[in-house]
Amino acid sequence: MSVKITSVAKQLPKYTRTTQEILPYLKVWMAGQEERFQRKVIKLFENAGVDRRYSIMDAHEVFLNTSFEEKNDIYTKEAIKLAENSLKKALTKADLKPTDIDYIITVSCTGIMIPSLDAFLINSLQMKQDIVRLPVTEMGCAAGVSGIIYAKNFLAANPNKRAAVIAVESPTATFQLEDFSMVNVVSAAIFGDGAATVILSSYDEEKGPKIIDEAMYHFYDATHMMGFKLRNTGLQMILDKSVPETIANHFPKIVHPFLERNELTIQDINHLIFHPGGKKIVQTVEDLFGVLGKNINDTKEVLKLYGNMSSATVLYVLERFMDKQLSKGERGLMLSFGPGFSAQRILLEW
Repeated sequence: MSVKITSVAKQLPKYTRTTQEILPYLKVWMAGQEERFQRKVIKLFENAGVDRRYSIMDAHEVFLNTSFEEKNDIYTKEAIKLAENSLKKALTKADLKPTDIDYIITVSCTGIMIPSLDAFLINSLQMKQDIVRLPVTEMGCAAGVSGIIYAKNFLAANPNKRAAVIAVESPTATFQLEDFSMVNVVSAAIFGDGAATVILSSYDEEKGPKIIDEAMYHFYDATHMMGFKLRNTGLQMILDKSVPETIANHFPKIVHPFLERNELTIQDINHLIFHPGGKKIVQTVEDLFGVLGKNINDTKEVLKLYGNMSSATVLYVLERFMDKQLSKGERGLMLSFGPGFSAQRILLEW
């Protein structure tokens, strides 16, 4: 019995601005700061590799002195809408009804909701009353792939079942108005908001790429590299500048043994479905794989069009490959990184 990905669908928030349209708001926010700092921040935004981003709040709301409570209230209301719409789209693509889903996994790290997001979806879409729920809240950018791994393991043990993995993120809700550190600036420059749903199936007759293998890889002594610190003003980003170099140093151990255990090499992989963490990480990955004749053009395009939407972003890349209707036998390698520090990998075959 195999587990397949049968559909992927994204949902974008209603507000959107180009990077150039955000710069005037940025300049008002920086008023009173040193001129050299202001020039550096503007240059960083312009060179982040992100042309446009979407948000659950309009630009002026992001730069208002809203409290953690106010921002989280917006996150809660908008996350439910985004999740519901992306799930409906994925169900339509797969020609399914909400009651056809047996297992629901929701992932998010940019806001706090109890009850979790899945409970609201079960009610609003009248899903099965015995559906199995798993909310994942603390795996950051890796959680989209992690959610697929959890769903795959559930379905592999349960024939003729289906799972939905829904990722919803709003990094703009974590922007710290009084924080002029480069970490806050860098995260604002590369992140955007968005949602996506993946539907998986263990029905033999359903179509889609098979999950051939999956694995997690955990870095020792790297808990300081990425995450959030809970402040009175909300979730403050932790992002160590050593992340790209650390990823590069571990790449051989992340990729090659995983492929070798499936009797494959990187030359046997047709498509790289990588999470666009940011321009530096994208450049690091491109340097590593470009010499092997591989490209991550779809990863770069997603970063350019939407920014890094944390856990949802790699699912936007996956949707692009699903929409291409690839030939039978083609293989894809999914990869994302997140707090811990960890890397999550999935091997797909069409």
